[in-house]
Amino acid sequence: MAGRWAEIRRTASPAELYTLLYALPKGGDLHNHLGGAGLPEWWYAVATDPKRNGGQTFYTRTRILNAGPSGIDWRGRNIDTVYWVTIRESAWKKLAPAVREEFKPLGALTPAEKQEWLDAVRLDRPGEGRDEFFEFTWVRLNHLVQDAHAVPEILVENMKAFAAEGVRYLELQAPAFGMSDPDGRVLPGDEMAARYEARLAQPDAQATGVTVRFLGNVLRFAPTAEAEVRRMYAFLAAHPARWVGINMGGREDNDKGFPLRFLNVYREMRRQHPGIGISIHAGEVDEPNAHVRDTLLLGATRIGHGYNLITDPDTMLLMRHSRFMVEINLISNQLLEYAADIQAHPFPEYLRTGIPVALNTDDRGMWDSNMTDEYYTAVREFGLTWAETVQLGRTSLEFAFVPADTKARLLAEYERDVAAFAVRFGGADWREALKAVKPATYGYAARKWQLRFN
Repeated sequence: MAGRWAEIRRTASPAELYTLLYALPKGGDLHNHLGGAGLPEWWYAVATDPKRNGGQTFYTRTRILNAGPSGIDWRGRNIDTVYWVTIRESAWKKLAPAVREEFKPLGALTPAEKQEWLDAVRLDRPGEGRDEFFEFTWVRLNHLVQDAHAVPEILVENMKAFAAEGVRYLELQAPAFGMSDPDGRVLPGDEMAARYEARLAQPDAQATGVTVRFLGNVLRFAPTAEAEVRRMYAFLAAHPARWVGINMGGREDNDKGFPLRFLNVYREMRRQHPGIGISIHAGEVDEPNAHVRDTLLLGATRIGHGYNLITDPDTMLLMRHSRFMVEINLISNQLLEYAADIQAHPFPEYLRTGIPVALNTDDRGMWDSNMTDEYYTAVREFGLTWAETVQLGRTSLEFAFVPADTKARLLAEYERDVAAFAVRFGGADWREALKAVKPATYGYAARKWQLRFN
């Protein structure tokens, strides 16, 4: 297949190359925030369908009347001047009558308003970057990403979409705490875990064939973050079959989230809880620092992003041919302005100096993208060989936080699927074989490469 791959890469049209990569087996996605993984259209469909959202009506702010404080916040921040903030009906009913007038039911939006709402929860316009993402996009989804009915629905939508493009393993950073019912009741973590299990047991989820595991995520700059790490470890230890590791996220340029703040609590937790995987965001910043090295010291075996690892040569040497890997997020790093020029991304340097890497989608719903977009970016921009391309999927499974027997099964299935792909597309008639592939693209591919298939 290596020779044919080089020929295809050289002679295929953009649409042909994308179609081929859509059909490619891709292993797993290890860096995926479930709350950010829902395409806007999926959120809208769930939010306006009482059969899928627990019988609720969701409201969104369509105008600002300065009618007084709403009491609606985002992590303690006043958001009364933010359009398209979405709340559940039980919260809307508690608003003062004048404040209620700022909101409309999602299902009652005009076509123009609906389009504005959809566009408000994805990065699709010039000038929208990390500040828009961190400070506004999540804020607008608000009660939807905290909803104990809606989020499991978004999980299954992801399973279906990923299965269609050859992803067979998902390790999602899923919310366990702070999730609530239609009446606003906050569910205990154990109850939310049961909600996920119930949804995963449904026939449509089972039919995808996708293996799902979860990571707990702690907001690194929160004042109570150390206590949250302890709470998360206890929760993970109680649910080891599905919840396989811990992550920490949040803006690294917030000076209260530096890695060494957590050294003592991670050492404390390791004394109490064996076998819990650690994957932590690190190096998702512009400036050089030692965050990747310090995060390895916390016990992490996987680094999320690792964008500025390239500025730390000693840690790069440590990670070459090692049991540490970097979860690469090409589109995320581009849209959030860490790599405005994707050609400057350090991914190929890591790959070709022996640092284990795999491609991931991060917050794919907010990028309006998929895993094929990540592979297309990598192959198109960096000329990946067949061996390099296939190794990406293999590495994703080799570093999955699953027991040895599950990992062996996933790897065997991956190698089987790769071999079948090589037979299917390795001949001179590869273009004919492509005709049976029906790729799906979203807004990112349309805007970036003018690729539209559906």
